[in-house]
Amino acid sequence: MQNAVILLVEGEGAGDSSPTPALKKAGYSYEVVHTGAAAFAWIETHGQPDLVIFDSATMRSGGGRTCRRLRRLLGDKPIIHCRAAEMVEDISLGADVYLQHPYTPRKLLNRVRALLPADMMKEEIVCFGPIILYRSKSSIELLGRGEQHLTPKLAQLLEEFLRYPEEIIGRRQLMQNVWKTDYIGDTRTLDVHIRWIRECIEEDPSRPKLLQTVRGKGYIFRLSALQPE
Repeated sequence: MQNAVILLVEGEGAGDSSPTPALKKAGYSYEVVHTGAAAFAWIETHGQPDLVIFDSATMRSGGGRTCRRLRRLLGDKPIIHCRAAEMVEDISLGADVYLQHPYTPRKLLNRVRALLPADMMKEEIVCFGPIILYRSKSSIELLGRGEQHLTPKLAQLLEEFLRYPEEIIGRRQLMQNVWKTDYIGDTRTLDVHIRWIRECIEEDPSRPKLLQTVRGKGYIFRLSALQPE
């Protein structure tokens, strides 16, 4: 079970769009309130949650003022703002991540996992199926193949894929998050690191099943390829 506490602000009529089943299945501790006033009261009584999911699409109003006030109250605590498809994204609300309905539970959980502090999730390791990434010592272990040391950049790059399984990750995002640059004019360094990761995790690096290239878009980590046939 996760130690972090998530405050979910959603309308009473959220119904099937509510992320509560996904949060529960993933083992997160969460509290649900249905109005901005209830959210403020909860924070006043219990203190700051570790993350807020604010679903304006299920609220009676757009919730802009409420989201901005939550940002002021929460300081640097992360906020995920979920909006209806017809609503225009408004970055002035101060959220860290903006999601548009409809989205999959997996996509929301990927964002939650990425935003929560590592120590809150006790993530000295990041584990998916037979792949175990040891963050503190930059090494990877595959069942049956032993433990392999990674360079810090390789460990960061692999963690980027493990945190967003089954999602296409663009080359620009990888360069920004791992190499801290927006420049993608020459991505030979990224290409080499992708090849090194495949040599670590793939049975046949020349025909990758886990880390696949999506032509013209980027890469995708196929979590389904880890499932037994």
